[in-house]
Amino acid sequence: MSIEDKVVVITGASSGIGRAAAKLLAARGVFVVLGARRIEPLQVVADEILASNGRVAFKATDVRKRADLEALVSLAVEKGGKLDVIVNNAGVGPISRFDELRVDDWDLMIDVNLRGTLYGIAASLPVFARQGFGHVINVVSTAGLKIVPTMGVYAATKNAVRTATEALRQEAGPNLRVTEISPGMTATNFGDSITDSVMRKKIEDDLGAIAMPAEAIARGILFAIEQPPGVDVGSIVIRPTAQG
Repeated sequence: MSIEDKVVVITGASSGIGRAAAKLLAARGVFVVLGARRIEPLQVVADEILASNGRVAFKATDVRKRADLEALVSLAVEKGGKLDVIVNNAGVGPISRFDELRVDDWDLMIDVNLRGTLYGIAASLPVFARQGFGHVINVVSTAGLKIVPTMGVYAATKNAVRTATEALRQEAGPNLRVTEISPGMTATNFGDSITDSVMRKKIEDDLGAIAMPAEAIARGILFAIEQPPGVDVGSIVIRPTAQG
């Protein structure tokens, strides 16, 4: 189906999967409304979209703040007249072993990965209810499907989102679509938030060896959005072929 003229909010849109999704959807005629903490890289993404005759709006957004998500959704409705999809993509992964007791990192992952997604859902549901249609897409992770050391808290936050996503899908009724997308190793700036220097180096090496491009996940997001209204793609898992 054509998705031209849909209005899509994307969090974490200044880099990685969010940036790739924004550019791909804009190229298909979608009006993309982008949020991320830093305004400067958002401006860069917006300029790239505008240079290709795409339509875009953006706003500095910290997903740890409920008011920021409400303001981003309001911007989409104000500029686009509606909201078709919210892509809750913002996430961080300062992974480490439990016995390192990096509790501040645990708190950050809970606040961004879980609470930020819930705030996105809370901001969009009233709009979807008024409209009688909508689509929630939550970006999760294969880290929650195969549990490994150092990923405990990160995977826990992602699996909490997975659980919430499935419950929302069952509550949604016939007019709200709900999708979770689980990326495997993807070439993003995932390692930037890791405070353990040894772990950061390992993740960067792993990403360099087998990671797939962020555009692969963007195509998964596009696939879910472009289905007919009565078709709900509940879950998509996308891994590089080399990932175990």
